[in-house]
Amino acid sequence: MSFPRHPRAVITGAGSGFGRALALALARRQGRILVADVNADAAEATVRLVEAAGGAAVAFRCDVSRLTEVEAAADRIDSLWGGADIVVNNAGVAAAGCIGELAMADWQWIVGINLWGVIHGCHVFVPRFREQKCGFILNVAAAAGFVSLPEMGAYSMTKAGVISLSETLYGELGPAGVNVTVACPSFFKTNLMETFRSPGARQRVIAQNLFNRSTVSADQVAADTLASLEAGRLYAIPQRDARLLWRLKRFSPSAYFGTIRKRFYSKAVERQLTKG
Repeated sequence: MSFPRHPRAVITGAGSGFGRALALALARRQGRILVADVNADAAEATVRLVEAAGGAAVAFRCDVSRLTEVEAAADRIDSLWGGADIVVNNAGVAAAGCIGELAMADWQWIVGINLWGVIHGCHVFVPRFREQKCGFILNVAAAAGFVSLPEMGAYSMTKAGVISLSETLYGELGPAGVNVTVACPSFFKTNLMETFRSPGARQRVIAQNLFNRSTVSADQVAADTLASLEAGRLYAIPQRDARLLWRLKRFSPSAYFGTIRKRFYSKAVERQLTKG
């Protein structure tokens, strides 16, 4: 099932990063986009870029951790364009730290946005898509949802939840003619570090260096992900390193996790990860 002409889309977290890249990719299809973001100024900036790229857009301030605000976003796109063809549950944040050291407030924060935000988006839009018997749902997880590295428990748990939810929806919505895709990218250049939380500086240095080393752009990941969504593929794993880890873990989980345990805290790996 192909995207309709001039697709109507709501994208959360579209004020920057991957959400903005997805908005611009749809703008080049002359899409109409509700740019939803907790940062109203960032959303307005994306609107200007979308319009310059040939699309139409309206900014909408939305905190996805609040169900009422996601419901309001659905009402807004209904009033603007009579509904949505594509829903992208993209808004996300990152945190790292050993379990028992990462503050409970940070756990609550990341779960509220990364997991409840996607739950809210699906809860609100799935009934609409069932009724119209068509639509596309893109839930943005991450390779972290299946890689499960040490010190990434909070982030990985939320992304694993998004993967599981999407797999369930894929089965539920197939008969309704609704495509469901879960995006599982690895590191690429984005602004996720701006709100990053951790109990110490070490995790921040490691994460920042991994982002800095990536040679893949948000635009490339967005194009590959939208191609998977339009093609009806459940998993969008756009980067080679993520696909390799996916296969390794599925082929031999015991060997995979054994290697992770031995290597993650080795001095050689530590020096490599923390080298600026």
